[in-house]
Amino acid sequence: MTISEKLFNIQQELVAPKNQYNNFGKYKYRSLEDIMMAVKPLLAKYKCTLNFDDELKTIGDMPLLRCIAKITCIENGDYTYTEAIVGVEPNKKGMDIAQSFGASSSYGRKYAANGLFLIDDTKDADATNKHGKDDNDKPYLMKTDADYEKAVKHLANGGSIDDIKKKYSLTPEMEADINK
Repeated sequence: MTISEKLFNIQQELVAPKNQYNNFGKYKYRSLEDIMMAVKPLLAKYKCTLNFDDELKTIGDMPLLRCIAKITCIENGDYTYTEAIVGVEPNKKGMDIAQSFGASSSYGRKYAANGLFLIDDTKDADATNKHGKDDNDKPYLMKTDADYEKAVKHLANGGSIDDIKKKYSLTPEMEADINK
């Protein structure tokens, strides 16, 4: 069996449920660990290995990680891979630099694995996100970590809290947290 055939079979058989819950955004999600737990028996069944690799890149002053998910046939060494590019915020609130890179690596590896195994995230909050507009063009409640990060980045780049309020309905606690 070729690596493409093995990967096809793994993609068809893989079930990686969303077993995690985000209390802030009130949605279910799957972690990289959830994906790994689901894929390991299939890798053994089809005699393949899965490896991840991260490569540091920069665009201007922005550090980026190129996260690669590579599946290899242990019988003949054939492989294929996918990649995800993610930003790294070295000054992320509440994290030291190692934690910031680790969080970005985990995020990037998860999305590289999603691409490799065709894991559909269409019901995730990011996929159902109306990007600041509901059916009546009113701001929506900030629900995801990505929303929060966009708001903080907007402020860091000279934007105003009023701009953020046009897009998001913020609780007083959210506004105070974003302004930190």
